[in-house]
Amino acid sequence: MRLVVVGNGMAGARLVTEVRRRDAGNDVEISVFEAEPLQPYNRVLLSNVLAGTAGPEQVRLLDPGWYAENGVRTRLGVRVRGIDRAARVVVAEDGTREPYDVLVLATGSEPVVPPIPGAGRAMVFRTLDDCDRIRAAAASARHAVVVGGGLLGVEAARGLAGLGLPVTLLHRAGHLMERQLDSEAGLVLRQTLAMVGVTVRTGVTVTAIDSGRVRLADGAAMDADLVVLACGVRPVVRLAREAGLRVDRGVVVDDGLRTDDRSIFAIGECAQHSGTVYGLVAPAWEQAAVVADIVTGADGGARYRGSRVVTRLKAAGVELAAMGETHLTDDQAEIVRFTHRRSGTYRKLVIRGERLVGAILLGETPTVGSLTQLFDRGGPLPGDRMGLLSQDPSAAGAASPALLPDSARVCRCNNVTKGRIRACWEAGARDLPAVVAATAATTGCGGCRDVVDGIVGWLCEQEGVSV
Repeated sequence: MRLVVVGNGMAGARLVTEVRRRDAGNDVEISVFEAEPLQPYNRVLLSNVLAGTAGPEQVRLLDPGWYAENGVRTRLGVRVRGIDRAARVVVAEDGTREPYDVLVLATGSEPVVPPIPGAGRAMVFRTLDDCDRIRAAAASARHAVVVGGGLLGVEAARGLAGLGLPVTLLHRAGHLMERQLDSEAGLVLRQTLAMVGVTVRTGVTVTAIDSGRVRLADGAAMDADLVVLACGVRPVVRLAREAGLRVDRGVVVDDGLRTDDRSIFAIGECAQHSGTVYGLVAPAWEQAAVVADIVTGADGGARYRGSRVVTRLKAAGVELAAMGETHLTDDQAEIVRFTHRRSGTYRKLVIRGERLVGAILLGETPTVGSLTQLFDRGGPLPGDRMGLLSQDPSAAGAASPALLPDSARVCRCNNVTKGRIRACWEAGARDLPAVVAATAATTGCGGCRDVVDGIVGWLCEQEGVSV
C-alpha cells in the first residue's frame, strides 16, 4: 500500500511514526511532502527558541536519520500543488507526480495577517525561520510591539522580553486569552507579564503599522521598530478545496478522520471534526493514532470521538493551564476559586454534577497534575473542594503517584498512562530520561514532566532502587 502524507509538522511526523510502529515489516510505502525545508520540530516550544533558552536541536521531534532508517521517503522544501483524485496522484511544484492508495492531509495552519496598512512591515511568529528573523531584528531594536494577546501572542511577548527588549502587548479584547480565561485570570496574567517586562494594553485596535510606529484606532501611536503579529491562525485548506473535498473552517472529516473521499484523510490543525478545529498538539496526535490504526489494519474500527482540551502556556516564568468550560458562572455551576494577584496566582475549578468540567490554574499550582487527571477521567470529586487547590498536593486526594490508578493518563500529548510508565520501569527504564525515550512522555507540551518524574521516583522508592 502506498501512503502519501502532505505535511511533516507535529501531526504529519507523528502519523508516520505511528504507522511504522504498527507496520513492523515496512509493508506500507510512505512518502512525505513538507513545504518547510526542515526536519519536524515542536512548535509548542518555539517561545523558548525565541527567548534563546532552547536551540533548534532541542525542539526537534525526530533524529535526522530516522526517516532513512525506517524506509520513509521525504521531500522537504517541496510544496504540493494539487491533488488528482481521479488518478490518485499528488502533484508537487517541482513536477513530481506521486501516486497514492491513501492520502493524509496534515497541512496545519497559517498565521492570520490583518488587512491593515503596513502589515507587511511586521513579522509573524509561527516557524523556526520566523524565530530566526525575529531574533535578528530584536538585536538592533529598541522597543517591540506584539499584536494579539491570545496564547501565541503571550508566548511571543514573553520570548522577546527574555531577550531584554522592552515589549508592549496589544490586544483587542478586554482581557488576555479571552477564549480560555475569565476576566480575573486575564488580569492576573497581565500583572504576571508586567513582572517579566511585558506591558499589556487591552481593548485597543491597531489600524496601521508605519515605519517605526504603530497607530491605534483611538488616534494614539506608539514607537515600535519591531512588530510581531500573533493574530491567530487559520487552517490551510487550499489543496482540499481545490480538489473538491468538503471544507468548512477546516477540512471536514468523520470519526475515522476520513474526508468525503474515502481514500483521503485529514488530521491536525487543518481538520474539522464534529464542527471543531483543534489547534493543540494532543488532539493532533490522538488523530494520528486513529488513522495509523485504520491504515495499517491494526484496528480497522478505530474511531476519533473528539478531545478534552487542556491548553498549556509554555513561557519562562509563566505557568498556566486552562481546561474545559472555564467561562461558566456561579449560576451555572459550582465555582471554587482562589486569587492572589501579588504572587501571580489564580485558581478556578468549575464543577457540575460532582465532576470537574473546567479549570484555570495560573502560577505555581502543585495540584495541576491531579486536577488534569480528574478532568480527563471525569470521576467524582472529593468533598473537600478547597483541598483540591491546596499547596499540599496530597490534600487533593489524587496527586500522589500511589493514588493514581494505572489507567490514569499522565501525558496527554502522547497518551501515556501511569501503567505504561510502570511497565517501562519494570522493563529497566529506571530514570526519567529512560522513560522518556521509551514512551515519548513529556515531549509534547512538557507540562507533565514533574508528574512523570514523580512516578519514576515513587517506583524507585517503593522497590528500594537507587538511581
